[in-house]
Amino acid sequence: MTAKLLLQMPLLNVAAASPLIVAHRGASADAPENTLPAFQLAWEQGADAIEGDFHLTRDRQIVCIHNPTTGKYANKNLTVRKTKLADLQALNPSPNHFPTFAEVVATVPSGKKLYIEIKSSPQIIRHLLKEIDASGIDPDQLVVIAFSGRVIKKIKRERPSLKAILLATPRDRSKARTLEPTPQQLLAELKRTGADGISLYANPDIDAAYLAPIHAAGYELHTWTIDDPETARKWLDLGALSLTTNTPAPLRALIQQNR
Repeated sequence: MTAKLLLQMPLLNVAAASPLIVAHRGASADAPENTLPAFQLAWEQGADAIEGDFHLTRDRQIVCIHNPTTGKYANKNLTVRKTKLADLQALNPSPNHFPTFAEVVATVPSGKKLYIEIKSSPQIIRHLLKEIDASGIDPDQLVVIAFSGRVIKKIKRERPSLKAILLATPRDRSKARTLEPTPQQLLAELKRTGADGISLYANPDIDAAYLAPIHAAGYELHTWTIDDPETARKWLDLGALSLTTNTPAPLRALIQQNR
């Protein structure tokens, strides 16, 4: 959906406490995903946070790229974990692809946030913590997110003060026509990992009843990827604290216009 079309759609009816607008891989509808231009554009478009995907390279550098291989972004298909950073960046001599964690975190203004999606194994955690400490950023500006319960558990064990959010994709996978993982399964994983909350794919079948046990247990609720106002309105009503979007500018405009 284009920004022009989105801006023409009905305004959101939002509460006084607005959710965070998180730019999915940067302003990825308007710039190449997970690149410095996409992140810079997200700030210009009024995002409260950026979200990026991070892998560990062969030489233990943290690089921003979604896929475990480079084929989507370059003419040569290399496996990130088996490749040195310099060799990755040599594939694209411009600064647009494969920025380091240090380069991404340096774009984050005071008062804004970085959602760090870990795509590697838990091995990345000790290197990530060193990078965070070296960056000088306020840890309150960081949120670690991952589908891997092992990653979340390790983060909370190594650095309990860092916010860590478990990602999940509820889908209708059963003969009983119920969403899986179930709320009870999500709660069990949240407790096991020590996560601060859950970020769910915005499956249209998710409703208040599905989320009630999670809210009752006191966990934070976040969602992705929201690019239209009707879906945004639904998740605001469901209590989402952040909306991850490919189009931060129009979503921010809709919220601000209806305050």
